[in-house]
Amino acid sequence: MNKSFDDLLAKVSQVSRKKVSVACAHDSAVLEAVEDARVKGIADAILVGDKAKMEEIAKADGVDLSNFEVIDEPDNIAAAHKAVELVHNGKADMYMKGLIDTKSFLKSVLDKEVGLRTEKTLSHVCVFEIKGHEGLLFLSDVAFIPYPTLENKVAIIENTVDIAHACGIENPKVAPLAAVEVVNPKMPVTVEADELTKMNAEGKITGCIIDGPLSLDIAIDREAASHKGANDRKIAGDADILLFPDIHAGNLVYKTLTHLCECKNGNIMTGTSAPVILTSRSDSKEVKVHSLALAAIVAEHFKNN
Repeated sequence: MNKSFDDLLAKVSQVSRKKVSVACAHDSAVLEAVEDARVKGIADAILVGDKAKMEEIAKADGVDLSNFEVIDEPDNIAAAHKAVELVHNGKADMYMKGLIDTKSFLKSVLDKEVGLRTEKTLSHVCVFEIKGHEGLLFLSDVAFIPYPTLENKVAIIENTVDIAHACGIENPKVAPLAAVEVVNPKMPVTVEADELTKMNAEGKITGCIIDGPLSLDIAIDREAASHKGANDRKIAGDADILLFPDIHAGNLVYKTLTHLCECKNGNIMTGTSAPVILTSRSDSKEVKVHSLALAAIVAEHFKNN
């Protein structure tokens, strides 16, 4: 089991070197991240975008563009189309967002001819290493599905479990979160959490252990679980995956962790035919590099499964 991003980086060195296609790579943080990923042996990159701007940024940041394949396309929409097509055609293993708005980037991902769409539901997974917490923690969905239905939640679990498997967690524990840890008909979130737990017990959702509804403290804090008399639960402070009831809860926890805690994280979009790295412009270079490492591991997992 990989318990830290150092473990994940070590695992990357054991798999075949991957290649990432970057849409609209004329961005300082992106160029620094792909250069760091190249040096660390995570992945090589194909940079698609405004070459003149890339050269200007690379010169200022001390990045040698000769280490990368560069495709000149000043138009952002056309650049995204060319970049995603490289992944679609197997010339790259993963797809990364550069200096392009999220809507246009996702449109390229979903392109019927050259995109990476599948029949699966798209969702977003954040992987955290948090000081004081043992092991990696997988959060979903914090950025993509605003108000997931029960069907959406099944898809989110399946997508996230696949990422956990790729990271070496064979039977991850999934906690469908709520404000309370008991079923209350007046709180639909708890009813759906109970339904997900039953579906897991019936073999309708496999590859994981689901126990819900659970409050956040019981899911991640063994001492809290003990104090609340929850030691008989299948998950008692040792959850691997946190399933949020809606995007608000997930996003608030994500930003609380990134702004107030000492942590490392990487993000990946799932439900696609190849890993998609969808990070924010405000994300640090470290987050982008960790996301590239995560995507490389998932790409290897896809290849072997």
